[in-house]
Amino acid sequence: MTTNPQLDLAFDFVTLTDRNIFLTGKAGTGKTTFLHNLKKSTSKRMAIVAPTGVAAINAGGVTIHSFFQMPFGPYVPENSAASENARFQKKFSRDKINLIRSLDLLVIDEISMVRADTLDCIDEVLRRYKNHNKPFGGVQLLMIGDLHQLSPVVKDDDWKILKDYYQNLFFFSSTALRKTQPISIELKHIYRQSDTFFIDLLNRVRQNQIDAETLELLNQRYIPDFKPTESEGYITLTTHNHTAQKINELKLKEIDSKTFTFSATVLDDFPEYSYPTVAELELKIGAQVMFVKNDPSRERLFYNGKIGVITKIENEIIFVKCPGEPLELRVEPLEWTNIKYNLNKESKEVEEQIIGSFTQYPLKLAWAITIHKSQGLTFERAIIDANAAFAHGQVYVALSRCKSFEGMVLRSQISFNSVKTDGTVSEYTKKAEENSPGEDQLKAAKITFQQSLLYDLFDFSNLKSSFFALQKIVQEHYNTLVALSYGEFISLKESLEKEVYDVADTFKKHLDFYLKSEILPENNQELQERIKKACNYFIGKTEELYNQKLSGLTFETDNKVVKTSLGEALENLAKEIFIKTAGMKLCLNGFSTLKYLQTIANAEIDFASSKTKVVSSKTSALQTHPELYNSLKSWRDNLAEERNQPVYIILAQKSLLEIVKKLPASLQELGTVKGVGKIKLKQFGSQIMELINTYCEENNIPRKQSEISLKPEKVKVDTKKVSFDLYKSGKTISEIAAERGYTTSTIEGHLGQYITTGEINVFDLVSKLKVAKIMAYIVQHPKSTTSETKMALGETVSYGDLKAVMNHLEYINAETE
Repeated sequence: MTTNPQLDLAFDFVTLTDRNIFLTGKAGTGKTTFLHNLKKSTSKRMAIVAPTGVAAINAGGVTIHSFFQMPFGPYVPENSAASENARFQKKFSRDKINLIRSLDLLVIDEISMVRADTLDCIDEVLRRYKNHNKPFGGVQLLMIGDLHQLSPVVKDDDWKILKDYYQNLFFFSSTALRKTQPISIELKHIYRQSDTFFIDLLNRVRQNQIDAETLELLNQRYIPDFKPTESEGYITLTTHNHTAQKINELKLKEIDSKTFTFSATVLDDFPEYSYPTVAELELKIGAQVMFVKNDPSRERLFYNGKIGVITKIENEIIFVKCPGEPLELRVEPLEWTNIKYNLNKESKEVEEQIIGSFTQYPLKLAWAITIHKSQGLTFERAIIDANAAFAHGQVYVALSRCKSFEGMVLRSQISFNSVKTDGTVSEYTKKAEENSPGEDQLKAAKITFQQSLLYDLFDFSNLKSSFFALQKIVQEHYNTLVALSYGEFISLKESLEKEVYDVADTFKKHLDFYLKSEILPENNQELQERIKKACNYFIGKTEELYNQKLSGLTFETDNKVVKTSLGEALENLAKEIFIKTAGMKLCLNGFSTLKYLQTIANAEIDFASSKTKVVSSKTSALQTHPELYNSLKSWRDNLAEERNQPVYIILAQKSLLEIVKKLPASLQELGTVKGVGKIKLKQFGSQIMELINTYCEENNIPRKQSEISLKPEKVKVDTKKVSFDLYKSGKTISEIAAERGYTTSTIEGHLGQYITTGEINVFDLVSKLKVAKIMAYIVQHPKSTTSETKMALGETVSYGDLKAVMNHLEYINAETE
């Protein structure tokens, strides 16, 4: 790959170990090139993230905040559990969760700009979705960057919150990272500059070794009023946006051609300070421009930070030609949206609401750009205006963009005040350099990594968890499933425990013995033989128990929710089996780190694209009359589709099974099947019986119609009328209550209804004194509720008495109307 010893060491640490690595080096030492080469050649499943959009594009990845769906703002590690819902409002999609779970390596480019609390936030997400017990979920980190370049941005308000948790906010202060003891590898060879004189000057700036002599040498490139020709291709790097804007406006005026003005369309709430480009965009043919938004189309023709020259403007379309590209890009307006968060009072969820939009061509003038925008770029010729540097490392970043001392021009002289290097950074860099790893540390890390891979190979905990998830669904919804035998399912579970899980636990104890050796596991021949034999055993058991016995069971249901859950559980189990078996089959010929990593990565992809899964739910495997079951099920499903109804509305799964089991010989007998009521019998009875009769005749199945005792329909009894008739026969309320098995208050309620019709006199049930007392209170307190009246009259008046008098008043009112 390369003859650079530091690059070789870094590559080996990344690919052959699981250590977290900080890859650093001066500007132009090949850090970005290393990343691109790693991306092409590593067997590890990796993702690349960066703190800014331009850095992410340059690295071939995405931004940290978009990948991990982080909110902007400080992250307090000790408070993470309590505020998890507030931090991560958007739920991760299944695809994103699966991606995180599959990661072996996370590359973070431009790590110098990443804050410590951001790294701890990444740790929380990876733990949540991959491995809760390991820092960063067990994912290896490759952090690339130069601490002497741009530093993290920390607002005063953020620091007030975070100062109690961090000594500083550089990435190396991350609580999670410090637990992993990352190694630091510094690249020494500089590829961008070949001039040793210029390299020496850059080193002095980088290491905060600025003296009068150094400033004098640097300021030799200060050329007042320098005005290069357009053909020379100079670009100006400046510290502030307003300075860059002024330069761009002057350069535009120098072009003697028509000015095209494009006005943005701003709707609703979109404040001016949030505009991604100017609202009134003035452009000319020949103007140098930069894209300010990623191409949202599938082609991804441009990205935020890409530079080109306008060649023509026709029919509201701007054509831009970029260096090194044969074709012009057609540019049309794009839309940005402004959102705010609202708390949904019903769901208690935080929701996004679009409150405004900004539509404009995604371009801005680019004869000058800020130093932040230039990070990671290389220029043949650049004009640097860094005297107003306000962030640590800005001057070094600007100077180091240039390929040569002669290609650099200073617009303003560099002073001591404009060159800033953080003392904390210098101290950390010094310690890291003193403890840089060598071949011995690499060998130890390789042994540890190979050991962990072998433990993973014979670790069946994921398979066990996936099977348990399936078992849980089967247990919870067994009554809705068509299953061959729950007993067989439990028997399978017991076989797995005994013949796979327990054996694997025992074998891992043998592994412990062999792995104590200082020999690399893949070079230990005795260990390799044990691995081969173990893999042969486990492959046989996996195929026998999982693939054969499990696939022999039938899982079927007409409950869509259960069916979906069951399908997901079976697919997760199938995936674990597929990947585990792939690793085992590879190791039948011996264990190799790189081949094993590649095989596992390929297995993930192969399973996702495979149409045939290892385990699947079958159509039917009934022991009795499977053809009749399939025939009835097909009839039901087709009818449900015709009527646009759920299948269970036509006939539930349980009803189908009972019909197949009973083989009813008549409509009357069919009506006794649970779930087949009078309406369904009338609607579908003849069709069902035709299917049953046809099946039985074709298969010579004799049936004898069972004797069905039809119970006479119950006649609804008016229970109040019964109490009334008994009362009219001369029985007292107590006697009626005893005879009918009710309480006296219930009988009073029955009879009270007849007071409203005049068939019973209120005085027959309540004494005249009580009636007078109750009526007097009601007249004096017309707005009182029944409960308030009862409470006011005391225990001598029952609710029955009160109801009877109220019914009496109702009767009187009706008579007087």
